[in-house]
Amino acid sequence: MKNIKYLFIAVFAISMASSCTKFAELNTDPNVPTKVTSEMLATQILKDAFRFWNPNPTDFGTGNLWCKHTAILETNPNPYQYYYSYWPYGGFGSYKKMTDLKRMTEFAVGTQFESSFKGLALFMKASYGFQNTLDMGDVPYSEIGKAEEGITQPKYDKQADVFAGVLNDLKEAELAFAAGKNFGGDIMFGGDVTKWRKLCNAMQLKVIQTMSKKATAEQKARFAAIVTANNLMTDNPDNFQLAYSDNSNSSHPFWSGENRRIYIGVSKLVVDALKNYNDRRLFYFAEPASSLIAGGKTENDFAAYEGAPTELSADQLALNNQAGKYSLINKRYVAVKAGDPMIKFTYAEQCFIIAEAIEEGWVTGNAQTYYENGVKAMLKYYMTLPSASSGTHGMAINQSYIDNYFTGAAAYATAGTKTDREQQIWMQRYLIDFFQGNGLNYPQFLRTGFPNFPLNPATSMNPDDKTLFPKRWKYPTDEQVSNPVNYTKAIADQFGGYDGINKIPWYLQ
Repeated sequence: MKNIKYLFIAVFAISMASSCTKFAELNTDPNVPTKVTSEMLATQILKDAFRFWNPNPTDFGTGNLWCKHTAILETNPNPYQYYYSYWPYGGFGSYKKMTDLKRMTEFAVGTQFESSFKGLALFMKASYGFQNTLDMGDVPYSEIGKAEEGITQPKYDKQADVFAGVLNDLKEAELAFAAGKNFGGDIMFGGDVTKWRKLCNAMQLKVIQTMSKKATAEQKARFAAIVTANNLMTDNPDNFQLAYSDNSNSSHPFWSGENRRIYIGVSKLVVDALKNYNDRRLFYFAEPASSLIAGGKTENDFAAYEGAPTELSADQLALNNQAGKYSLINKRYVAVKAGDPMIKFTYAEQCFIIAEAIEEGWVTGNAQTYYENGVKAMLKYYMTLPSASSGTHGMAINQSYIDNYFTGAAAYATAGTKTDREQQIWMQRYLIDFFQGNGLNYPQFLRTGFPNFPLNPATSMNPDDKTLFPKRWKYPTDEQVSNPVNYTKAIADQFGGYDGINKIPWYLQ
């Protein structure tokens, strides 16, 4: 056995030496090894951050309930539909990627891509902090990723400081991308630093507006300066999104999920809004209700579609579904393996953010133009989306329809109140995230109170108060062991010592 072992070691050593020699012969660029390592880390980091958390039809269906885009039509109530969760805790798992970000930038030092990877690291850090603070409140930020420096129990920064830190890192990221070169390993923008610069600027707008109740005069001025400088997204090709593919390892999570689709209805909130606007996205999102088709309606008739009230009891929803009363999610979502991309931030959302800011007096401009540009962008998005090339019930969106969209309730309410106009903006922003599985609009709902999410105390599963919308997730339970002093101080400072889902974080106060 020893001889066999030593023979294997010898052969392995010769093989490795041969491989290294061949690599040296082929490699004339001394930066290639470090560049490739940075690219590989970038790909993995982006994939982990922006893929759906558990890509299967059941969990993807659940992921769309929190924002009331859909309803589960089964007798077993899903807590995500009724304001609770199977696991009501946030998490700091994203922070574990800080070491990978550090290595990614270290491997790029001295290459022409050093600045680009630094920009990506700063952007990712900011995205982790922004999401975590929205999820939980005060969170570690200034001391994250410093375990190698001896900081294994990072302090919880005040939410105001987290927002400020996120904004600073996004600004620094934009400057780094501005000095950088197009880079490899980027599954979102193909390494285009100009698109990353635009995104960093646009995300600063989103962060400031999300904290609008607490935004300082200086932060509002910063918002206005970014809009004035206009180094922002210009159309749908600038959208920040993760495209699924025909590869089984990266296909759409809902693909081939017909056995789940038949139990998922489009919400009444969504259906009624689209009907109100005569919006053809209804035919992209939903199937007609079978009972209405049996009654003589046609699939290209808005009247053939009926949404499911998300606040009804699960038993009643299941009975009504058996009777064919609701519009189920469109069959196209299970038919195309690549499917709709996962949208993270769009040119349309940028337009709606600026339109609201104009209405609020943060910046000058024509809010109607931004509103209309945002709507047009989303309609064009679906018009040109490959996965939506069929299954639209004879009501495909075309350019003529887009040109004539702004009539009736869809026309900007120039003669109405500011609230009327802002509610139009907020509803269109809410519709961007339909069936994305990401819950991105919930903080905006908490901030604005619109759209009017239904809540029925008789069906609410909120354990602390069935009349309230949850405002946050609890801190992860392992913090009580791994970072007990800072955890205890955070809940004492913010919430009187109780880590509850109805406690109101700073940005909403």
